[in-house]
Amino acid sequence: MSRLPASVDDRIGSLYRRFPAALVARRNVSRNRLRSALAVLGIVIGVVAIASLGLAGTTLQTAFTSSFAGIGDQLVVNPAFDEGVTELTERDVERIERVATDAAVVPVRSKRAVVSVGRDQTVVTAYAASGVGAVYPSAEGRIPDRLRRGAVVGSGVADRFDIEPGNSLSVDGDSYRVVAVLESQGGGFDPLGVDQAVFLPNDAVDGDGYGQVIVKAESGTAANETAVAIRAELNEREPRVSVFELSSIVDQITSFLSVIRTFLVAIGGISLVVAGVSILNVMLMSTVERREEIGVFRAVGVYKRDVMAIILVEAAMLGLVGGLVGAAVSAGVGVALASFALGDPLAAFTVTNLLYLALAVVFGVVTSLLSGLYPAWKAANERPVEALRD
Repeated sequence: MSRLPASVDDRIGSLYRRFPAALVARRNVSRNRLRSALAVLGIVIGVVAIASLGLAGTTLQTAFTSSFAGIGDQLVVNPAFDEGVTELTERDVERIERVATDAAVVPVRSKRAVVSVGRDQTVVTAYAASGVGAVYPSAEGRIPDRLRRGAVVGSGVADRFDIEPGNSLSVDGDSYRVVAVLESQGGGFDPLGVDQAVFLPNDAVDGDGYGQVIVKAESGTAANETAVAIRAELNEREPRVSVFELSSIVDQITSFLSVIRTFLVAIGGISLVVAGVSILNVMLMSTVERREEIGVFRAVGVYKRDVMAIILVEAAMLGLVGGLVGAAVSAGVGVALASFALGDPLAAFTVTNLLYLALAVVFGVVTSLLSGLYPAWKAANERPVEALRD
């Protein structure tokens, strides 16, 4: 077997003794920059897929919460129709007010009515609810504490007829002056149909009882406690009411969005697996090309664990660079999404989003290390004699 000159052996041994595994690995990575760049690109794509989809899910959930969180503190108390109760009495309203401490209680009657402005007309729900201002804020105009005359219109009705406070409209032939326009309810999420409704004084809708009672508490937790108290008070002897908590809708949608976010991250993980295969291929090819060099390392006394360390450090370097670049790109994507969906670019840098970025980098490095295990083991177990002969 031919031997390398002693000077070559000395240089190789001196190189390894002088430089730790990280420097030797860095030299090896830089030997074939194109191949290393392609491996890094695979990690970048995987990290961007995971982090960006996670950030998109978080931004979507934040946008939903900011738009719809305001309805989570509301309750709608309806008659127990299944038990034959068709309307709520004044006595029922008084009992609700007694247990709903620190909450606004607004009893309402409703009917379908024809609203017209000039020759333009449409059918809406007309509510007789004098305390509407305690539950729904106005976008234009001022809502009096007790609505004795005039009308309050939902944002959809206002847009439909292009009206504002001070204008007049007709409800079933009776003329009313618009005193206020309500804010839009939850960006299109309007389970009570408030956007397409008109609120009138109590005497505008016939009837002695009420079709429902709207309760607005100070928070979602307070609304839940109030719902429990109302059920206990009015359904103690026999069921009289059913209580619908709007917070339950918000909770269900929030949970659904969390599932979607997890699913999106899982899809992104597939890209990272593909990137791991790319790293494995690069490491294997690099090991084959440097078989003689590895044989020399082993011949001059370099331990197997040190050879494995060099290969694994190479893989970790590729993963770290790809992870950091991918995290930077993902942060830019997150800023763009937050700016578009929330109107605040800095909203992208929440604790949850930063955690996604950090975990994406960690996953990139771990994937690279796992992909480098077999090439490292294969290189460390090369027999020096066979490597040098080839």
